[in-house]
Amino acid sequence: MHSYSTYDAKAHFSELLRRVMAGESVIVTHRGRQVAEIRPIVQADEPFQAHLDRLQRDGCLVPACAPDRNLPTLTHVPGAVARFLAERD
Repeated sequence: MHSYSTYDAKAHFSELLRRVMAGESVIVTHRGRQVAEIRPIVQADEPFQAHLDRLQRDGCLVPACAPDRNLPTLTHVPGAVARFLAERD
């Protein structure tokens, strides 16, 4: 694994990206201390819906409840916003 100082990473960013696109991981250091790792993004092997289904089976995801279709209709009250703002003052 290659290591670059922050200065070298900035100066050789194109080279750094070529390494990452080739599958390598790169470490960036600041004053000799490792501060970041740049690595290729791993593409998911499973389709999105299969991923959601697996998360639901594992208990990491809970589907939303069906909304109550019998909600009361809101009535329009003229001037409600103006009255609300007047009461705040």
